[in-house]
Amino acid sequence: MNQNLSVNLKQTSDSGKRLKAVINTVIDGVITIDQSGIIETVNPAAARLFLYSSEELLGQNISILMPEPHRSSHDQYLRNYLKTKKAKIIGIGREVEGRRKDGTMFPIRLAVSELRLDNDEIIFTGIIHDLTEIKRAEKELITLNQELETIIGQRTQKLNEVINRLLDLNRKFEHEIDHRKKVEEALRDNQSKLTKMLDREKELNELKSRFLSMASHEFKTPLSTILSSASLIRKYSLEEHLEKRTKHIDRIRNSVEHLDAILNDFLSLSKLEENRIEVNTETFDLAQLCQEVSDEMRGQLKSGQEIEYLCPEEDLKISTDRRVLKNILFNLISNASKYSGEHKTIFCRTSKTDGRITIAIEDQGMGIPLEDQKHLFTRFFRATNAINIKGTGLGLHIVQQYLNLLEGGIDFTSEQGKGSIFTIYLNQP
Repeated sequence: MNQNLSVNLKQTSDSGKRLKAVINTVIDGVITIDQSGIIETVNPAAARLFLYSSEELLGQNISILMPEPHRSSHDQYLRNYLKTKKAKIIGIGREVEGRRKDGTMFPIRLAVSELRLDNDEIIFTGIIHDLTEIKRAEKELITLNQELETIIGQRTQKLNEVINRLLDLNRKFEHEIDHRKKVEEALRDNQSKLTKMLDREKELNELKSRFLSMASHEFKTPLSTILSSASLIRKYSLEEHLEKRTKHIDRIRNSVEHLDAILNDFLSLSKLEENRIEVNTETFDLAQLCQEVSDEMRGQLKSGQEIEYLCPEEDLKISTDRRVLKNILFNLISNASKYSGEHKTIFCRTSKTDGRITIAIEDQGMGIPLEDQKHLFTRFFRATNAINIKGTGLGLHIVQQYLNLLEGGIDFTSEQGKGSIFTIYLNQP
């Protein structure tokens, strides 16, 4: 019997030594206090954090490690908990400040747990993790992000200045081209063949000049956005930066979609210019096509924008090239969305009168200045009030070329500040 008791005591002693060794070697501070807040044990890591020796802390009230007002109120906190058992920090980890021996404050994460011993005695154990380096790193990261935002703003401003200069040069080139056209008209009567060759050469030069100007404006901006946002995403690695990461990912996605739209415009123009588009006539339901276009366009609309389709006739059949007409509607509805504000409705109205089908796309956007309307279907033309809106200036030119293939026509009415209505006409057999 005595031998068994001796073995149990030895095992208990060995376990206690192991536990003490573990507590004394952990990198976080460990402190235990009694019900009165008096420090009973403190490991070396905790003593170092607060710049005390272990001997200096033993027997002291735990409040000496706290800043005001918690320093003066801690004993009352403890009494309230023991009376009500309503925990404000016990059993709940939280970030607080600790007070060192020299009076300086530093951030810590404190986790306090309650332990009831075999003799019903209650002690409290605190695990203390120093957050000084983490807080310093967070502060440095915030400063770095602010500096990056400033750099991006400065570069964006410089880029806008370059773009504005390019646009000014482009307008000057257009005036020069108009002058050259007048000279060519005088030569056209006697030199028909030579004039046609010169016209073609001039057209190519014009396209080249406008393409370079447009590319500088339309390609450089989204590419710069993609580059800067991709660089910033690498900096936003913490979970709390999710909103900023999402913002820059959305910028990259929008820029890629913009570049894709530009390339589609050039591919369509190239096919039209080279007569590589064949018209395949078929009969189909117009309402179904309009609904299909509306559904596919919804993801590209601005916030709150809606497309409303109005057709007084049921089962309105049309005979034309379905693919080409779909591209026409895509262009017109895309323009209506682009030049309208958020939470605006785009109307699509169809009707049939005397063998002619009419489709009207109406927006509530910025409208077209009267002096710009005569140039609206010219390649690369941008209205003076739309210079800052993304676009190639090819959309309406492509629509007109498509309608020429379908032997149709297009007309429009527009008032600046109130919106525009583009109406296409397709004759039916």
